[in-house]
Order: sequence, then C-alpha cells, then structure tokens
Amino acid sequence: MIGATINKYGVFKFEATKVGRDTMLAQIVKVVEDAQGSKAPIQRLADIISGYFVPVVIAIAVLTFVVWYFFVRPGDIAEAVLTATAVLVIACPCALGLATPTSIMVGTGRGAENGILFKGGEHLEKAHKVNAIVLDKTGTITKGQPELTDVTTVHDTLADSEILTLVATAEKVSEHPLAQAIVTGAEARGLTLNEPVSDFAAVPGAGVVATVAGKKLAVGTRRLMQEHRIAFTEHIAQVEKLESDGKTVMFAAIDGKLAALVAVADTVKEHSREAIAALKEMGIEVWMITGDNRRTAEAIAKQVGVDHVLAEVLPEHKAEQVKKLQAEGKVVAMAGDGINDAPALATADVGVAMGTGTDVAMEAGDITLMRGDLRGIVSAITLSRATMKNIKQNLFWALVYNIVGIPIAAFGMLSPVIAGAAMAFSSVSVVTNALRLRQVKV
Repeated sequence: MIGATINKYGVFKFEATKVGRDTMLAQIVKVVEDAQGSKAPIQRLADIISGYFVPVVIAIAVLTFVVWYFFVRPGDIAEAVLTATAVLVIACPCALGLATPTSIMVGTGRGAENGILFKGGEHLEKAHKVNAIVLDKTGTITKGQPELTDVTTVHDTLADSEILTLVATAEKVSEHPLAQAIVTGAEARGLTLNEPVSDFAAVPGAGVVATVAGKKLAVGTRRLMQEHRIAFTEHIAQVEKLESDGKTVMFAAIDGKLAALVAVADTVKEHSREAIAALKEMGIEVWMITGDNRRTAEAIAKQVGVDHVLAEVLPEHKAEQVKKLQAEGKVVAMAGDGINDAPALATADVGVAMGTGTDVAMEAGDITLMRGDLRGIVSAITLSRATMKNIKQNLFWALVYNIVGIPIAAFGMLSPVIAGAAMAFSSVSVVTNALRLRQVKV
C-alpha cells in the first residue's frame, strides 16, 4: 500500500508503517529544507571578507567625518555627518551576505524540482570539483534486474530440470539480484521449488552454499569453486564465450562435482551510454566497478563507453578503490544503489545514491537521484557548476559595488537617500542574478 491508493473492490486491513515525518515525501521536504538552510564552504569566504570589511568601512566613515568637519568644511557638522552616513549606507554588506545563500537556495530548489536532492550546500559546492566518477555496474549502469538466459548442463546423471530446480531452490533463500534472476527463471520454466534448504550460507562476492534434498550445492564464481576444490577448467571455453556476450556466468556444483553453468544477463539502462558520454565531454574520468569477472565487465563497459574498469572487486573493497583514486589527487564521486555500495559512497568526496536503490545507500550518499537515471549525475554536476559560477558573480559585483561606491560617498557626491536606494538595488540585483539559476537546463 502506498499513499493515494484507491480500493474499489472490497474491504481489507492494512498497517501504516510510515506516517507523518517518516513518509518519503516528508523526508524529501526535510532534505531540501536542510540543504537550503545549510552554509556552503564558499560562504566562509564571504564571512571572512565581511569580518574585515565592516571595521574598515567604519574606520573610513570616521575618517570621512574628521576630514569633512576639520578640513573640507570646517565646523559644518551636518555636512560631515551626512557624508559619513552616506559611506556607511552605501557600504552596507547586505549584497555580500546574500550572495551565497540565495544561490544555494535556488540551486538546491532547482535540483529538487528535477529529482536531484542535495543533502547540503557543501555537497552542491563540492560536486563542481569532481573530475573522476566511479559507477557501480548492477543497478546503476544496468537495470539491476538480470534474467536467466542459459543453463548448460555438464552433469552426466541429472537432467537439466533437476539441476536447475536444485540450484534455484538454494538461491531462493538469497537476496542477491542474480539469485533472484535464477529463481524467477526457474519458476517461469514451470519448476516447483519446494525442497527444504539447510546449511545455507552466502559468501560475499563469491556465491552461496547450501544443502538441498540431501545434496550439497555450491553456486557461484571461480573463487568459490577453487575454495571447494571443484574442477572446472575444462569448461572455461564455454564460460568465456558466454562472458564475451556480457553475461554473468555462475558455476553450479553438486556433491563436490561441477553440474552446470548458469548464465544471467542484466540489461543496460536506456540512457547510460548517453550519460557517460556527457560526463566524458565534461572532462570527467569515468570508472566502472563491479564484482563480476573482467570479461563480462569489459563487455558491459564497451556497450556504454566506459574506458576504465575495476572488475572482480569484493563489496568490502569498493571503498578502497575509491581511496586509491583519491590518493592520485582526484576529486572522486561514487554512484551506487546497494547496501554494499554504502561504504564507498561515504568514502567518496561526493556520494551519489540512486533513489531506486536501498535506504542504506541513500543515507550514505550526499546526493540522491530520485529517478535512478544516470543523466541525473550530469544534471547535478551541471547545476553545481552553474551555482558556483553564479555565487562568484554575486560576490564579485557585491565587492565591486562597494569598492566603487565608498569613494564616491566619501567625496560627498552621494546623499544618504540615494545611497540607501543604491544599496537596496544592489541586494535586489544579487537576488535577481541568483534567480537566473531557475533557467539552467538540467
């Protein structure tokens, strides 16, 4: 059940597990509010400038009063006060104070309108510095919904259907997308998976082991076969042929002997290639990381135009790969959707979580793409660059305005009334410039 579901055919009971502040909508609103109210690191520059600017302006105003009262128009206190007041009014640092927060507010709001949630202004700022991005394969570049494509039997006594039934029954306990693909494929072939499963264990990055109907099964990678001392080298040619087609091949062993090769394929997301090409045009180095073997990984990478591939990476080592790129001086973004991506998302300079993925990944990420579309990364970086450019424009004009206006006021060429109007105009101009971010194409 989700909000706005309409029941037209009967009566049923349901339990609301998330209400009020716990709903997805409430969480999105909170993220946007927090981001718009946060202070980006560049704001510190404005704070530092203001810290020196205010006492300097006060000193200039005092000096202006002294010069006018004692030298320019001796004894004319009214003119001296008006001139000094004009200096203070024209130098009001309102525009300087508005320069950063208004741009951050408009930028994060523009992102939210397009399904890009920044957790804070610092993440919006940092995204423009990214020059390398690591993309998880499953669920990020691909749809994360693999399908069973091939079952090649190498067992001499069991039939294809018997082997697939045993393998799918063992995988039914697993939550891995590849396991679910096997289960779905077996059920689509009309097989019944009712046998009891015992001694089940998932081996991260390798596969599963279990006992089904009295038979010991091991289903997974080459590493799993090697750990259980199961011979498979004579079938490598078949495996490599399947892998060259971009399929992920799992070895299925029964009672210590290889029984079948099971292949699944995960289709690439519709816009992955387009997004990756756009990232490369922006001067960003694109890497793909996956636990799949190198041949399969390179086949997928070739489809989408990725030049750098990190294959056969265990879940716990993804963060280490991100650190290696950072050690080379790169500002690294990491995009992923799974629980095992969370450490890497937290380690990266900018973590990008797919909104179609797990809650853990979204919690660990700095940016969430609600649509799960890789083009959202391009949009997020584009928006970040536009926002930073906008902030710098605001700061520049706010400072230039004061640098030009203060001498004019100090020379008595500006009345406090006109200075006040000009000061208000400067603040309006900064806000107006910030609102131009609403026109950025993302």
